[in-house]
Amino acid sequence: MTAQALIDAARTLSAAVDALPFAPPVTHVYNPLDYAWEVHRRYLARYGAGRKRVVFVGMNPGPFGMAQIGVPFGEIASARDWLGLQGPVGQPRISNPKRPVEGFACARSEVSGQRLWGLFRARFGTPEAFFADHFVANYCPLVFFESGRNLTPDKLPVAEQRPLLAACDTHLRTLVEALQPEWVIGIGNWAEKRATAALADLPGLSFGRVLHPSPASPAANRGWAEAATRQLVELGIWKS
Repeated sequence: MTAQALIDAARTLSAAVDALPFAPPVTHVYNPLDYAWEVHRRYLARYGAGRKRVVFVGMNPGPFGMAQIGVPFGEIASARDWLGLQGPVGQPRISNPKRPVEGFACARSEVSGQRLWGLFRARFGTPEAFFADHFVANYCPLVFFESGRNLTPDKLPVAEQRPLLAACDTHLRTLVEALQPEWVIGIGNWAEKRATAALADLPGLSFGRVLHPSPASPAANRGWAEAATRQLVELGIWKS
């Protein structure tokens, strides 16, 4: 399987979510699959080929990670220095002055991405070793802001969630059918719930979750890497 199926699916998802309206309190919506497309395409092209045993699924982009450069959990240093990704980044159609897109020049660190990629780097050494059996994707590609505050998709009204979740479910199914994993692991409870709802009828697929690495989670701040490793070992995905 080449990565082209993932690239095509991401383009389809981007177009589908671009057409959706969102009302107040949402003030700004960013679609990094649009303005940071080239970096996202390079991520898929470099790391999306071949069958994967485990697919990790996050919720949606963080303001200092994928919102900046189009890479899931894309903490700048990890994406640039470990994943080896670079590329041009444009601007959202309507920029939020409280959350500017600075691309690889962003000086803020996406702590969730720093923790996630830091664990994979510590365990596997090289991205090639990690991506030989694993892949990381976000369920929803959009970033929602209420002024300067980040809004997660689960906080949207049901009427706005419904078409968004339908588009994201379709994309996730396409991705999983292309990668043919044994496991889909939600990064956090909501991502696991959405993945299970979208993929429950696919044969031979197992589901699990790891603690979300967000600094907003007190549990994650008490040793996230150790907690996530323990969860993956208990599931039988990693060896202790």
